[in-house]
This record gives sequence, C-alpha cells and structure tokens, in this order.
Amino acid sequence: MPTAVATKGEFAGWTRWTSDPFEDAVGPFYFQTGPDGRPVTAFRAERKHMNSLGHMHGGCLMAVADMALFTIAREALGGQSGVTVALDSVFLNPGDLGDLVQATGEVTRAGGSLIFVRGQVTVEDRTLLTFSGVIKKLRARPAQT
Repeated sequence: MPTAVATKGEFAGWTRWTSDPFEDAVGPFYFQTGPDGRPVTAFRAERKHMNSLGHMHGGCLMAVADMALFTIAREALGGQSGVTVALDSVFLNPGDLGDLVQATGEVTRAGGSLIFVRGQVTVEDRTLLTFSGVIKKLRARPAQT
C-alpha cells in the first residue's frame, strides 16, 4: 500500500497510508517505529472524532485499532496486502478533544495466511481501549490480460 512521510506539523517524519479512502475521511492516522522498536500509530483527536457527549466516538477508537493492526503486523505481512477478519475490543476510558492518541501492540502469532495481533490504544498513561485482531494475508492476483 502506498505511503507518504509527513513533512510539516506535529507528525513531521511520521508515515501515513495514502490510498485508503476511509482513513482519509476519519484520520489522518500516522505511524512510525517507537523508541522501543515497536510500531506506533497515532493521531490528534479533533472535533470530528467526538460523539454527542463530547468524548471520542467508539467507532473512531475501533478505526484506529484496525489501522494499528496493520502497522503492528507490517513486517509480518512482508509486503503482502491483507484484510481484517476479526477485531475484538474492550472500551476502558474515554478520549477527549485534543488528546494525542497512540496505539501500540505486538504480533502474537504469524502463520502462512493469518497474523494474530493484540494491542492497546492509549493517551499518556491512560488506556482507552484494548484490542486483538486477526489479519488474513491476501494472495497477489494474477495479472489480467
């Protein structure tokens, strides 16, 4: 999937995917390798991410968790595309306008066609959501003539 590195603003030096229309609408979400060597997905919470109570919408938290599945599993995907086949989540705390939201995690198992991931979405030392998911690697489609 095509990527671009941000050159300005708070996320200068971070990477984002550039060919995902849904991410364009709800993001932008950025990713990089954190100081501990693990992938980090992040975004700054804006008004469009809030629900009617003024807290971050649960769908937004799940969207960043889904995006994080792929940043966490990027190495295990080895350049292949994939799709989410399962995503479980537990909501623990609300997120608020202006929060720097980050998602981290780990691959717990990577097989021939499935990658299992678990992680958490946090703001500073507060966990907003924990998640686990499964990605199915997609085979390259043969070129059509």
